[in-house]
Amino acid sequence: MQKILIIRFSSIGDIVLTTPVIRCFREQMPDVEIHYLTKKQYIPILQSNPYITKIHLFKDNFQELIPKLKNEQFDHIIDLHKNLRSYYIRFKLGRPATTFPKLNFQKWLITSLHIDKLPGIHIVDRYFKAVEKLGVTNDRRGLDYFLLDSEQVDIQQRFPELPAKFIAIAIGAKHVTKIFPAHRVAELCDLLPLPVILLGGKEDMARGRMIQHESNVSVVNACGLLPLNGSASVIAQSSIVISNDTGLMHIAAALKKPIISIWGNTIPEFGMYPYLPEEKKQLSTIIGIPGLRCRPCSKLGYDACPKGHFDCMEKINLKEILDAGSWMLDHPQTP
Repeated sequence: MQKILIIRFSSIGDIVLTTPVIRCFREQMPDVEIHYLTKKQYIPILQSNPYITKIHLFKDNFQELIPKLKNEQFDHIIDLHKNLRSYYIRFKLGRPATTFPKLNFQKWLITSLHIDKLPGIHIVDRYFKAVEKLGVTNDRRGLDYFLLDSEQVDIQQRFPELPAKFIAIAIGAKHVTKIFPAHRVAELCDLLPLPVILLGGKEDMARGRMIQHESNVSVVNACGLLPLNGSASVIAQSSIVISNDTGLMHIAAALKKPIISIWGNTIPEFGMYPYLPEEKKQLSTIIGIPGLRCRPCSKLGYDACPKGHFDCMEKINLKEILDAGSWMLDHPQTP
């Protein structure tokens, strides 16, 4: 039996975006063992994935990791991270390896010189470039996300103030310039047709409290109260997900939920927008300010707007979000 090692160290969304490759590899080559190398904190994303044989953990200690990986005697390495650390692992293992086009130069061109040479290809389709020579093709069924029964959140018991229908808003992101400001979220909550629960990590708790304080309606702040898969369970039970460009957005896409994604300094053209099967693409609405001269200012983000005005978020039209939400509520679909 052949063994394949997939490498993707981080982060939440990037790992979720590798799941079609995992599924297609296992379904199209059922006799292959699929091993996955990632960081310890991301185990919840992968631990219930039935297509993965074994998960290996990277703890910034190559001396401990490399001998363990060598003992596995992999037949092939699929590098879906493509950085110096993943290259070093490939080099030390000395096994055949393939990777994908990362487009760093094209991203630099558009962020630094505003020259657009991006190919308009989603990163999932670029990931499949790493396996096409192995005969694995994209089945176009979208992303996967698996939850254990023990990870399911009983909404009625945990958040009794929420009705059966509610909107989940993911308020965090790794970089501030990807985050819809708290005062604007509060303004949005006042206008939405359904009650709202805020999702995020412990680092988002204060922002959640600020939104609660500034909103004129009751808002549930679940930031920091749930593990990642608890938040995923809440998303699965929501009517609509509103999210920044962040990991919970991709989890919502994997769960085939209606998604309204709000884009600040980053742009969907980088290829990281919600990835849905063709028949579900109407479930995704992208909100941003097209034609803003300073956007995108970074492929990742900053701690503050480099220009000081943060127009890419402050000028978002809330009516566009409300219109998208109303359409989704009027056209409910079973995931």
